[in-house]
Amino acid sequence: MNRKSPNFAIASHCAAKQSGSTMFAGISLLIAVSLFRLLPVFMGVTVDQPSWLYNFSPITALCLCGAACLPRRSALLLPLAALIGTDIILSLHYGWPIFNPEFFFKTFVFALVLAFGWQLRSNPRLRVLLPAVVGSSIFFYLITNSVSWLFDPGYVKSMNGWVQALTTGLPGFAPTWSFYKNTLVSDISFTLLFVLCVRLGKRAGKSVPVAEPAIIAPARW
Repeated sequence: MNRKSPNFAIASHCAAKQSGSTMFAGISLLIAVSLFRLLPVFMGVTVDQPSWLYNFSPITALCLCGAACLPRRSALLLPLAALIGTDIILSLHYGWPIFNPEFFFKTFVFALVLAFGWQLRSNPRLRVLLPAVVGSSIFFYLITNSVSWLFDPGYVKSMNGWVQALTTGLPGFAPTWSFYKNTLVSDISFTLLFVLCVRLGKRAGKSVPVAEPAIIAPARW
């Protein structure tokens, strides 16, 4: 198609509209998830949290779906900025050190999830994203709890200690499997909501009327 033709201009305009609608839908949901992740800060709670709030944070799905569906310029930057920004705020709220081994390992795992999501950009359909999110969520659970087992002195450095880190966790705390249950539910819920919002955004972009170019008849002399 000739880049100077009216048809090319219309196609470019429609593509820009769809991209803008997808961007708006994705960023709106990203902001909502970030605010939800900061709910303990807004509620002023630390240890005594409601059981449903523990790890109900779909950051894995946010990274994977963002990398797979958002426009290229923001697909990697926005999810990573949301992750690191909310991590820093939560660490300050709980009185944890901001930069510790768990922070760096967790950020590295999410960077791998972003890279995996980027590979799905050619086919970001629900039947592809949903199993990918479940797999990424399991991967995150295994890696982060293994890191906790390695660096937390409460765990015995043996196979039994590693199994404890993946299942029951430390005494006095909720079992780690219950944390993962909330994480998995939040990841699946977010994926479904994200795909729905992006599809609605694309439909809204397609429905924007675009004026047809006027066809000017050649003058007769």
